[in-house]
Amino acid sequence: MPISPDGPLSYGMQLPVQSQSAIYAEPWEVAATPADLVRVARAADRGGFAYIAGCDHVAIPRRLAAGMSTVWYDPVATLSFLAGVTERVLLMSHVAVIGLRHPLITAKQYATLDHLSGGRLILGVGAGHVREEFEAVGADFDGRGGVLDESIDALRAALGPEEYPEFAGERFAFGGLGQLPRPVQERVPVWVGGSSPAAVRRAAVRGDGWLPQGDPRDRLPAQIARLHALREEAGVEAPIVVGAITEPLYVGEPGWPVGRRTLAGKPQELAESLREYAAIGVHQIQVRFRSRSVAELTDQMAAFGADVAPHLGR
Repeated sequence: MPISPDGPLSYGMQLPVQSQSAIYAEPWEVAATPADLVRVARAADRGGFAYIAGCDHVAIPRRLAAGMSTVWYDPVATLSFLAGVTERVLLMSHVAVIGLRHPLITAKQYATLDHLSGGRLILGVGAGHVREEFEAVGADFDGRGGVLDESIDALRAALGPEEYPEFAGERFAFGGLGQLPRPVQERVPVWVGGSSPAAVRRAAVRGDGWLPQGDPRDRLPAQIARLHALREEAGVEAPIVVGAITEPLYVGEPGWPVGRRTLAGKPQELAESLREYAAIGVHQIQVRFRSRSVAELTDQMAAFGADVAPHLGR
């Protein structure tokens, strides 16, 4: 399903299993297998999901492991693997911490992914937050905001149509270096993640999309208004895709405790609640379902696609 500011409210999801933070991972994911990831990706492909997404962490320090866990699949490897078993669902990094790598390395990885998948990449990017990760690979943690800004600019060139891209910035410069294959897409969409003032400004000025992180519904209208004001102030005329991460969902009446924040109930009731996102200017929602097994998760996805999504029209 295409994602457009002018189209219907789209829906996508962060993949389970590939990241297992204590904040959101379900108990069954601990013992899950690559075959379970395939089942989920294929369910998304069948169920009209606009995208599936994977996170990016290189290594987690012991001080954060209890909450974050150390399970973080590489997003390029994971999305490439799933590209081969799906046909239409888009493949998104949510988010790639591109300051950990030189832009030419990032471009090589994601251009190949776009090429192999037939043009299904959305490059979600973010600044990162784990100091030890940056220090381990020799990257600049304190200056990561400026690095991210310049990296986005460099990637615009490196992911463009030219076999020999050229870029000259304060930190990075390249030219006369060929990279094939090129992406299938003429312009790979770059969506910027984060809800800090700097992240919102970055999305407004440099992004094709904005991926807020944890903004509740009542905070989103002011953030979206600021996003559009900053974009207009910067003279960027192209539309921007505004996203939101919804509350956890359960389609139907759960027979087990799904948590007080979970939206559960009849499909029409869920759709009515989710349509509020469109009313405040959101174009795509990222959904997460409560589940006790991969079978229950794929059943929930199928129910959402069949019974809730048809009522999400803007």
